[in-house]
Amino acid sequence: MVNQQMLEGSWNEIKGKLRSKWGQLTGDDLQSAHGNVDELVGLIQRKTGESRDSIQQYLEELTSQGSSKLNQTADMAREYAHQAMDTVQQRSRQAMDAFRDRYGDPEELVRERPAESLAVCFGIGIAVGLVLGMTLRGR
Repeated sequence: MVNQQMLEGSWNEIKGKLRSKWGQLTGDDLQSAHGNVDELVGLIQRKTGESRDSIQQYLEELTSQGSSKLNQTADMAREYAHQAMDTVQQRSRQAMDAFRDRYGDPEELVRERPAESLAVCFGIGIAVGLVLGMTLRGR
């Protein structure tokens, strides 16, 4: 049985299909029954003379088509998310590998020239301290 949630979920699409099947329905008719299944079925029954069962069966078909499209869209979104996650993991592994490869060079330089490395680090520390001090002092 068609429920209100299913009907509201794809109301604009359903309205168009109802008007194409039963041309005697107006936009105002459908607007007055917006989302209320019983009112909609009664309205169509009064305007067209169709049986309640055939109207409900048609509404079931419409809403099941809408829900299958929704499921297809959800499946596509899940697949896209998995692909994106795989890509992110692959790129992060590549970045980590590149970092590990490059890390050996500075480490080797520090081992070969510890005094120069210490002097560079000390100079950088002084420069950063001065910049921070001037920034905080200006406030």
